[in-house]
Amino acid sequence: MNNQDIRTAAKMRGVRLWQIAEALGITDGNFSRRLRRELSETDKERILHIIDNLAQGVTP
Repeated sequence: MNNQDIRTAAKMRGVRLWQIAEALGITDGNFSRRLRRELSETDKERILHIIDNLAQGVTP
């Protein structure tokens, strides 16, 4: 499965994919479609940063 590191990080931190999508300003459906293909390292870093912020209760 593509982007397993993002999916695992979100699950371990208790962050839902729809929350990440909302922080990115896209719909959860569009975010799920983006996850079907491997993301660039830059995109992954941005999303992992969003996951960290959401897990800490910080609004990105």
